[in-house]
Amino acid sequence: MNIPDPFSLSYHNARLLQESLKSNDLLAGKLVHARVIKSGLHFSVILLNNLMNFYSRTGCFSDAQLLFDEMPVKTIFTWNTLLSSYSRRAKMSEATEIFRKIPDRDSVSWSTIIMGYNRMGRFQSAIKLFDKMIKERVIPTQYTITSVLASCAAIKALDIGREVHSLVVKFGLSSYVSVVNSLLNMYAKSGDPMMTRVIFDRMEYRNTSSWNVMISLHMQHGRVDLARGQFERMSERDIGTWNSMIAGYNQLGHDFDTLCTFSNMLRDSLLLPDKFTFINALSACANLEMLKLGKQIHARIASTNFNTYGPVGNALISMYAKSGGVQIAQKIVEQSGISRLDIIAFTSLLDGCVKLGDLKPARQIFDSLKDRDVVAWTAMIVGYLQNGLNTDAVELFRLMVRDGPKPNNFTLAAMLSVSSSLTSLNHGKEIHAIAIRTGQASLVSVNNALITMYARVGSINCARKVFNRIYWFRDIVSWTSMIMALAQHGLGEEALEHFEKLLAAGIKPDHITYVGVLSACTHVGLVEQGSRYYNMMKDFHKIEPTLSHYALMVDLLGRAGLIQEAYDFIEKMPIEPDVVTWGSLLSSCKVYKNVDLGKVAAERLLLIDPDNSGAYSALANLYSVCGKWDDAAKIRKLMKDGGVKKEQGISWVQIKNKFHVFGAEDGLHPQKDEIYKMMAKIWEDIKKMGCVPDTQSVLHDLEEEVKEQMLRHHSEKLAIAFALISTPENTTLRIMKNLRVCNDCHSAIKFISKLSGREIIVRDATRFHHFKDGFCSCRDYW
Repeated sequence: MNIPDPFSLSYHNARLLQESLKSNDLLAGKLVHARVIKSGLHFSVILLNNLMNFYSRTGCFSDAQLLFDEMPVKTIFTWNTLLSSYSRRAKMSEATEIFRKIPDRDSVSWSTIIMGYNRMGRFQSAIKLFDKMIKERVIPTQYTITSVLASCAAIKALDIGREVHSLVVKFGLSSYVSVVNSLLNMYAKSGDPMMTRVIFDRMEYRNTSSWNVMISLHMQHGRVDLARGQFERMSERDIGTWNSMIAGYNQLGHDFDTLCTFSNMLRDSLLLPDKFTFINALSACANLEMLKLGKQIHARIASTNFNTYGPVGNALISMYAKSGGVQIAQKIVEQSGISRLDIIAFTSLLDGCVKLGDLKPARQIFDSLKDRDVVAWTAMIVGYLQNGLNTDAVELFRLMVRDGPKPNNFTLAAMLSVSSSLTSLNHGKEIHAIAIRTGQASLVSVNNALITMYARVGSINCARKVFNRIYWFRDIVSWTSMIMALAQHGLGEEALEHFEKLLAAGIKPDHITYVGVLSACTHVGLVEQGSRYYNMMKDFHKIEPTLSHYALMVDLLGRAGLIQEAYDFIEKMPIEPDVVTWGSLLSSCKVYKNVDLGKVAAERLLLIDPDNSGAYSALANLYSVCGKWDDAAKIRKLMKDGGVKKEQGISWVQIKNKFHVFGAEDGLHPQKDEIYKMMAKIWEDIKKMGCVPDTQSVLHDLEEEVKEQMLRHHSEKLAIAFALISTPENTTLRIMKNLRVCNDCHSAIKFISKLSGREIIVRDATRFHHFKDGFCSCRDYW
């Protein structure tokens, strides 16, 4: 009987192992292993290497490791096989340890470890290892080069990429299309389009990947026509080609083109969409809020049994949430698992819930998210802020500070906006302290938000300090925030000084800056300067006026008593005036008792907004001021018959982190007896000081004594009386009111500030008033 020689047996078993590997037949491979041992071939290095490779590639890593440990002789192939096993499994610490132990590392060893780090996204480590490889005079292969160029592209390391390019030339690797395509990709993603074009033009042979890189490059730089031209010239297109066009259109905001290209692909190509195709198509549907088409794409995904976990599932959730299908989005979340939700899908779902005015589902999902990063926390806080749920926003932020990630500048900006809405100086200072503690206080964006917050809670001096601290880092937002702050506090001249400094610094103002400038002129009656700046905005800075600018110009003229000029200005406007514009004219008509134009303004305002209670009230008040009591009564009857409710005036004050709200003639506060007693005493004292009640502020036909009693119990006076009995001496009082402060209250508060020796800061619907020693910062012009 002929007994096969060991070499033939080894060759035969090696071939059987390769066939088992091709068919991924683990049992067959293990039977070969048993035959090898039975035949006494378990000392064959070639066979053992083949067995190691088989176990490694079929996922039997522990068997591969065990075999490696028992091998009496290990070749470089043996080491590289084990190294590749760990590298492919992303176990880079173990792979690195094996790499260090390899006695004579070859180019395959280096390429394997570099490719492993690149796959893991540890691009810097991959580049450092490549540098060490070159220093050890190991010649790289095309696989090494493509991996390191991919790492350079990922972190936009253009200079290192250029050095790698020189090595490509040095080692004669330019003939490999994969290497040249990697160079194309690196230059394209690292910001050197000219070199990308040069390499592409010099290529002797281009494959589909080469063309795909150029299409992506053109799309990246917004050159849609060039991308489309190259796409049309391609004789063969793969899924990457179509995705380059679809993704490019989507990223440029050309959503219709995205969907048209997606449709053309389905119609003209036999290619099947992959996850990137579906993600971009669904994104376009979301942007266009095309729920019906989005559902059709969803149906196609479902019909092909495509995996909807991960990115595709998140894209579906975003599409439904943005397109009005929030309930469907919630069902997908429940089916696929909340822990798989990414931040884009979560924020889309949150936005959908905000639109519906119901944040409970979003909060439930947020609480169940496995990895809540700072973006998720910030998105949830902003959601509460947008829905006016400031208390919930504060509670969540405190939970974030205690248990969550460190707040970033966007989180702090959102919370400073909450402080502004709550008009809470203490809360704003708390956020400022957190910004300092977390190292965010040096960021310009945070300082800009601090300026706005301090201004809105009434502390203009703190706003100034923040602005002065960022002297060398101010941007247009910094200047605009400070100008707006000063304007809001009636410091018009100082605001205009800042504007002139802005211009001198060579910074170009934007339309929001000019809103601040015109507002500053309005609050102090600088009609000539306001008109000059308005013309400068249009003629010099070429900024087209918006409705805000037009309304401010009407307000500027009207407050100064130029009622006819204000009306003429409205008539010449190139766009339709809005409610604010007519409301500004109506307010001025009331102050200057111009019944005819006031009636016109009210009628035009009510044509735009028939249920606007402010228009009815202002016209009724105008008639009352002019003694036309019957006409005033008719307007109030019209309001009543039409079911239009007048907005009630309220004032509030924060004492020891608690807000106390007061209405006129308020009898609900638990300390009402003390408050009314204090107010009675104040009233008598300021009358002795020379304060004369302005009974004309009571716009009803009543006895003078009744009018005086009503004036005494206006909401801001009650809030001040409560604040005086609830705070230590010399404490600044900060009172907020939802409507414009009336003439009598304004006059009375001046006397109260002198009587109590307190600074009283009142924010009404339009501005801040700083009362001190019997004077107001507005100089009685408001």
